[in-house]
Order: sequence, then structure tokens, then C-alpha cells
Amino acid sequence: MLRIDPNADRPPFEQVRDGIVALVDDGTLAPGERLPTVRGLATDLGIAANTVARAYKELEQAGVVATRGRKGTFVVDAEDQPWRQDAEAAADAFAARLRELGVPPGVGLELASRAIDDDRG
Repeated sequence: MLRIDPNADRPPFEQVRDGIVALVDDGTLAPGERLPTVRGLATDLGIAANTVARAYKELEQAGVVATRGRKGTFVVDAEDQPWRQDAEAAADAFAARLRELGVPPGVGLELASRAIDDDRG
């Protein structure tokens, strides 16, 4: 499932977070599927429970997962997100404007990624 590279430049919580996002994106983790407990995943990966808890918290804030108390943490169906329709419209408008400007798709993705990650916003 997930692997943590202790020699990576990225901290373990980011590796856990990004690894879970990748598993959701490729369908390995389906909507409604329960994630391992924080302690269980931490033990499996050989990292601190707080590291996994931070990754889960960020995933919940991003709308990738939802915690249902003692029942656990579950993958959220992206189609059910309240922001989905507005986000798709914004992405369509962005793509249309980039096409008008003649911006190559790869550059557009890079610009969008940088804008999303920008802390100024």
C-alpha cells in the first residue's frame, strides 16, 4: 500500500498524505472505503502516530477523507463534494483562457499547481 522513504526530501506526513491521494486517484482506495487506524498505519509504516494523524487531518481538510468518530476515517466520494460543480467551472474557465493565450498544457498545469500551493492566497 504505502511506503515511506526515510531518505526523501519530503517529510513523512507529506509522503503519507500524497500516497493516500494517489491511491484514491488511481482507484485503489474507493469512495466509502475505510482507512487503517492512525496507530495501525503508523505501526505498519514504522513512523509516529502523530505523523499519520497530521496526514489524515490534512486529507480531511482537503475533502479527501472524512472521519466518523469511532467508526473510523473513510474515503469521500469526490462527486459528492459541495464545491465540485464550482471547481469544475473554474477549471474549465482557466483551461479556456490558457488556450486563448496559447499556453501549452504542461505549463498551464505547472502554473495551476503553483497557484494552488501558493501560501499568499
